[in-house]
Amino acid sequence: MSELSGPADHSLMRVSDSDRERAADVLREAAGHGRITMDELDERLERAYAAKTYADLATVTRDLPGQAQAPGAVQPTMAGRIGGTPGSKFSVAILSGARRTGRWVVPPSYVAVAVMGGVELDLREAQFSEPEVTIHAYTLMGGIEITVPEDVDVDVSGIAFMGGFDHNASGPGVPGAPRVRVIGFAFLGGVDVQRKPSKPVQGTPANRQLDQP
Repeated sequence: MSELSGPADHSLMRVSDSDRERAADVLREAAGHGRITMDELDERLERAYAAKTYADLATVTRDLPGQAQAPGAVQPTMAGRIGGTPGSKFSVAILSGARRTGRWVVPPSYVAVAVMGGVELDLREAQFSEPEVTIHAYTLMGGIEITVPEDVDVDVSGIAFMGGFDHNASGPGVPGAPRVRVIGFAFLGGVDVQRKPSKPVQGTPANRQLDQP
């Protein structure tokens, strides 16, 4: 007796109503942050609800952060990025600068303080100690710049007084990706959170911090 085999390409498999709704949520989130216009939203929603396969859904979300994925799909760049032992849990810059870049382990709670100085945190090559991490950003007449991979879940809820706290990076990530929360306060300063493509992660994560006087 011969066996019936499914499509070799997972992208050709049929989508469910929940898959269509997940894609629609990504589109509405993108429109809310100004990534697509309302006309584009209407056009893409129509295509999303008419989609029959995962390949159809991919065409309406592939250029957006948090694009819808097939259930159970594994993201190579995110797999294995949760776990590890964190090192330092804070960066402080007073009349100076501090940078945390490259391969490092983000602790469950990380504090960044900039007083008339600047702090740069780059999470694109980082390992995440927990599925959800929180960055506490506080600045007084200074600046904090946080760069996150474009495929992680981001929630920015900080506030500012006579300064700025950028919320534009908030939005969903791919299924199974870490969640990064950014909270805090900016007074006469600014906190900038931006998404950029992930950098390849190779080898064992190491903690690297550069503090510049």
